[in-house]
Amino acid sequence: MSASPAQEIVTAAVIVIGDEILSGRTKDKNIGFLADYMTAIGIDLREVRIVPDELPRIVEAINVLRLRCDYVFTTGGIGPTHDDVTADAVAAAFEAPVVEDERILAMMKERYAEGDLTPGRRRMARVPKGADLIDNPVSGLPGFHIGNVFVMAGVPSVMQAMFDGLAPRLATGRKMLSKTIEAHRPEGIVATPLGEIQDAHPGTAIGSYPYFDGEIFSTRIVIRARDADLLEEAAADVQKMLEGLAKNDKTS
Repeated sequence: MSASPAQEIVTAAVIVIGDEILSGRTKDKNIGFLADYMTAIGIDLREVRIVPDELPRIVEAINVLRLRCDYVFTTGGIGPTHDDVTADAVAAAFEAPVVEDERILAMMKERYAEGDLTPGRRRMARVPKGADLIDNPVSGLPGFHIGNVFVMAGVPSVMQAMFDGLAPRLATGRKMLSKTIEAHRPEGIVATPLGEIQDAHPGTAIGSYPYFDGEIFSTRIVIRARDADLLEEAAADVQKMLEGLAKNDKTS
């Protein structure tokens, strides 16, 4: 669904759950995917938190971010082991009981023989009472959502498939446009005039990103705005500033 004019900006936060991410054992691949996807469809990712498999920490993050943003997306912690406590944390945040969802149990009974439906596997059927399900076309067992909190798997291929199916149901706002300009000089040279350009264009966000290409230090300037005219006006001023620096280089 599309956002109404009053919802021109739709915001989101991501909570990545897992001790394995914090220890470095597993390298997160979900944050970048979600950031790119949300930017493309018109949702502003405002904050990302990585929290351990500790129920109070997850509850705290959910309760802070679900009030701050239109959407909260979590990844990880919905597997069969004792430390998969995301369902319990979301239920606690919403003060709802945890129940075995009959829809998920039915899926499991189709997938597993009766003797293979272990207590660990049944844990994956536990959701907060009243939650709706998020389809999982990869491995079958769904995620869930309650209120504005959407709970997805941590495995990147599964999470990505879940979000693909979920995205059309989300409200979206006006997309952020961007333009990148190569400064061809170190960040310290452009920092002051770039700050002046930012002050002159409050409807834009201008960032500078230094890098070393193996031979010289240079800077990429990224201008972002929701209005195309504002974007082009700021970009023109950045180009003019860079041209002025180039002329000074030739005369000095």
